[in-house]
Amino acid sequence: MPYSMFNRHLLVAGATGSGKTRTLQLLAEGLSANDVPVVLCDVKGDLTGLAQANTASDKLLERTRANGQEWQGAAFPVELLRLGDASQFPGAQVRTTVTDFGPILLARALDLNTTQEQSLQLVFSWADKQGLALIDLKDLRAVIQFLTSDDGKEHLKGIGGVSSATAGVILRAVSALESQGGEQFFGEPAFDTRELLRTEGGRGVISLLGVGDIFSRPALISTVIMWLLADLFEDLPEVGDVEKPKLVFFFDEAHLLFNGASKEFLNQVVQTVRLIRSKGVGVVFVTQTPKDIPSDVLAQLGSRIQHVLRTATPDDQKKLKATVATFPKSELDLSEVITTLGTGEAIVTVLDPQGRPTPVAPTRIWAPASVMGAASADVVAALASSPLALKYATSVDNYSAFEALEERQSAAQVAAAEAERQAQLEKEAEAARKEAEKLQKSQTKQRSSGGGGVDDLFSSMLRSAGSQLGREISRTLFGTRKRR
Repeated sequence: MPYSMFNRHLLVAGATGSGKTRTLQLLAEGLSANDVPVVLCDVKGDLTGLAQANTASDKLLERTRANGQEWQGAAFPVELLRLGDASQFPGAQVRTTVTDFGPILLARALDLNTTQEQSLQLVFSWADKQGLALIDLKDLRAVIQFLTSDDGKEHLKGIGGVSSATAGVILRAVSALESQGGEQFFGEPAFDTRELLRTEGGRGVISLLGVGDIFSRPALISTVIMWLLADLFEDLPEVGDVEKPKLVFFFDEAHLLFNGASKEFLNQVVQTVRLIRSKGVGVVFVTQTPKDIPSDVLAQLGSRIQHVLRTATPDDQKKLKATVATFPKSELDLSEVITTLGTGEAIVTVLDPQGRPTPVAPTRIWAPASVMGAASADVVAALASSPLALKYATSVDNYSAFEALEERQSAAQVAAAEAERQAQLEKEAEAARKEAEKLQKSQTKQRSSGGGGVDDLFSSMLRSAGSQLGREISRTLFGTRKRR
């Protein structure tokens, strides 16, 4: 496949156990050897072998000779990345801020419907206007909790009619995301996606993103992978058609990205895939059948590698028919050939240097030069202690919306207490005034009846009330410090 055609994108499809992982490994090796960086999702941890040269065996050499391959073991520069706990998968922690992740991708990660997604966008907009930085999930939770509180309900009404019920649903979704380990991804220092573009000694660095339990949290992980791609799209300059790509991005288990996705999210994916080729980035979608990919995205994938499909059910038959329809016209009976391929075999058509699809051909995949499986523990340990891993090892909790809203709440409580105190002082002063008026009336009455001796008592009470009021006002203005 011409390197200049990799930014026209590629589909690798096939049933589980058909050899897709080894195909990805072989493609990554070829790209890395030609100074092209690669990003690969490592679901099972069995791609770390790219960092270790394989050793020849009789079985391996028999296979390579049968395929006409001049095989030689080789290792490639690998950087390990992770989305969660280092004990599950070592490497540099990939994280970003909630603000930079954005409401559309976050709504996908939270599995929100269209109405809830729009409400989340309004929450983001309100936080931005208020100058509240959304760095991690506790910031987002604090903002939503404030908007649904008595103090924030007026704000909530003023940002487009977000209902308290919808805000509550989003809040519960945030808590669920935290329980899935989402709090490890959101925060600072934010991962610089330009780290994915590195080369070493004339070879592209292969960044392995350890996703581990992708099927237990598919929305989060698939959306994080999409964020990496979208962030690169925002940062990279336009380069047009190039002799070789700046980066090739492998999107494993791609169907997880699209299942239940909103229309706005799908539009963003289509736009990114369509336009990122002009930034010199190629995308390889990896899934079981082409039917797993929306038509608008599938139309952007110029090259195909299709491993065996199994047709055990009527639904499988429909998928097979749809798969055959995505290939260029061929004299081959693709319905027959695709269902009889062996492991490590595939139907292949790629774009030639002029951008035209090559004839559809059954193909045996060459053996990778690196270890086909996990690398040794020593190799993995060395990769896990890389400078990049140390750079992003420790999270930093900077001042953000959570702290700002706490300060705002504390200030509001102090103001409320002060207002109550002033009201009490005014009440006491009013009571003293009324008492003085009462005494004055009593004195006047006594004088009119010939009585006396009340002046001293009245003056004393006025002096006492004035002194008490003066002390309270002084405390309000100058605190409770005793004068010396």
